[in-house]
Amino acid sequence: MTRLVLLHKQDSIYDDLPDQRYHFPNRSYLSALREAVGDWIVYHEPGAGGGRRSYFAIARVVSVEPDPERDDHSYATVADYLDFSDLVPLHDPNGDHYESDLQQPDGSTNRGRIQRAVRRISDADYLSIRAAGLRSAHKYLDDLRSEEVADGLAEDQAPYDRPMVSSTGSRPFRDVAFRHAVLRAYDSHCAFTDLKVVNGRQRVEVDAAHIRPVGDNHRGSDSIRNGLALSKTVHWLFDRGIIAVSDDFEILESPGRLPDKLKPLFRDDGLIRMPERRSEWPSPVNLRYHRDMFEDCYGRFSKLN
Repeated sequence: MTRLVLLHKQDSIYDDLPDQRYHFPNRSYLSALREAVGDWIVYHEPGAGGGRRSYFAIARVVSVEPDPERDDHSYATVADYLDFSDLVPLHDPNGDHYESDLQQPDGSTNRGRIQRAVRRISDADYLSIRAAGLRSAHKYLDDLRSEEVADGLAEDQAPYDRPMVSSTGSRPFRDVAFRHAVLRAYDSHCAFTDLKVVNGRQRVEVDAAHIRPVGDNHRGSDSIRNGLALSKTVHWLFDRGIIAVSDDFEILESPGRLPDKLKPLFRDDGLIRMPERRSEWPSPVNLRYHRDMFEDCYGRFSKLN
């Protein structure tokens, strides 16, 4: 198996959906993607066109299939996608490249190699990038553990145990990483109300809600585009289909189910707060899935009155 870095631009000319598939020309990259089936890859966004020049997510390649419309292209299907809680730059704190093959003898970047859309990397480089990208998630769990010890919780009462949740395949750890990535995108503000509440421990009281559920075969991903930052009350309303979001990001309500006293809490312009970067906006496909889950039972959503 092979570890890879996959280049993805937010204005890509390819039919990419990073949390689902990667589209590529066969001539240069088919062999590498086939070798990577079953292994993990890292996504990198270049700096051209205002890009972040950062590693931003990981995923696992599960298959490579021909593009049915273009004989010279293929799709790599991915699973277990996870946005990083921290964007990772090209260089580590010591000034060295996270991808060792990008570093020239004089310390500069190999300009030819960095432009390749698919690059092989070593296990060590992959693990270094992953650790840097999930640093905040690990720190959160370590801080929570320290607070539990300080508060006198018994060892068998602690809700988190670092060795059990540090894996990228662990649901508790993925939830923590997902929350940090979503709150970063929304600057820790509730998308529906614009509220940002900080508790006594200086932690933000905002949840990261999956738009399309992950469990029970809903097959939602841990992509920022499948997430919304929501205050706890709004999260409860959203999960029960009392409120929703249109394809145009308007706030919607289920007929007769939202108490009038709550309506003044929502944004005056009738639109949800959006991440600054278009590539992190919620996916209309996921928003539509959320609406469809409830409209059969309660009727069509309408604009907030």
